[in-house]
Amino acid sequence: MKTLMDVQTLRDRMTSGLQTVLLDVRWALGDPHGHGHYQSAHIPGAVYVDLEATLSGEPSAREGRHPLPGLEQLQEAARQWGINDGDVVVAYDNSGNTSAARLWWLLRWAGLDTVQLLDGGLAAWVDAGYEAEGGEEQHCLGEVELGLDEEGGSGAMPVTDIDGVQGIAEHGVLLDARAGERFRGEVEPLDPKAGHIPGAVSAPTSENLAPDQRFKTPADLRRRFEAFGVNDAVDVAVYCGSGITAAHQIAALEIAGYPAALYPGSWSQWSSRSDLPVATGA
Repeated sequence: MKTLMDVQTLRDRMTSGLQTVLLDVRWALGDPHGHGHYQSAHIPGAVYVDLEATLSGEPSAREGRHPLPGLEQLQEAARQWGINDGDVVVAYDNSGNTSAARLWWLLRWAGLDTVQLLDGGLAAWVDAGYEAEGGEEQHCLGEVELGLDEEGGSGAMPVTDIDGVQGIAEHGVLLDARAGERFRGEVEPLDPKAGHIPGAVSAPTSENLAPDQRFKTPADLRRRFEAFGVNDAVDVAVYCGSGITAAHQIAALEIAGYPAALYPGSWSQWSSRSDLPVATGA
C-alpha cells in the first residue's frame, strides 16, 4: 500500500462508505494541548490518539524519552481506536505528519500494512473546502491482531539499537532528523548532551515537506537523500531526539524508494550514556 493518501481519495472513501479508520495524532514538543486542538476541530469521524500515552513506553535514561510501546499495549490501543483486521487506517495531524508518522510507523512495524498518512493533514482537508467538526469521536472496539516476526519487527520496518547504529554510521548512512542547530550542538533544550552521533549526517525532517506541508515529490525526495549518500547498496538508519520525527524521515525515504531502519532510543538514549562519544559541528 502507498505511504500517502490524498484528501480527495479520503473524501471519496468516506462518502462511498468504504471502511476507513481515521486517526488524529495531534502532538508537538512544547504543546501539551493536542487533545484540546482535536476537540476544537478534526476531520469528521476521526478518533484522537494520545502519542505520549499510547504510542510510547515508559521514558527512562536507559531507553530514551519515547521508547517503543509493548506490542500488547499497542494492540489494545489499536482495538480501542476501532481497528479490525483488513481495515484501511489513515493517520494525520496538523504539522505535516511529523507526529502522525509515529503511528504509521508503529502499525507497520507491528504487521499492519493497510495504513497510510493523509498528505497535508488537517490543513489540506480544510483547504480543499471540507468541513471540520468539534467534540469527541469513539469507534466500536476492534479486533485487530498485531504481531512481530522472529526478529522483533515486521520486516518492512526494521529497527536498530546502539550497537547497530554505530556500525551504520561507519559503513552506511545514518541520518539525524533533528534541526541543524541541535545536530551541530549549538543548542540542546531536552537531552543531557548537545551534539550528534559521530558519523551521522544532518537531514532535518522539516526539509521533507513542501511549503504547503505536503511531502515533496518522490523525485525531489530521492534527490535529497541521494545527496546524503543514500543508495540501494548501503544500509540506512534514522534517529532524532526520541524516535518520533525519525519516523517521518522513514516515511519520506519510503516515498523516495529507500528502506531505512529506526533507532528508537535516538539522541535521548545515546546522550544519556557517559561511555558513548559525541560529535559537534557541521
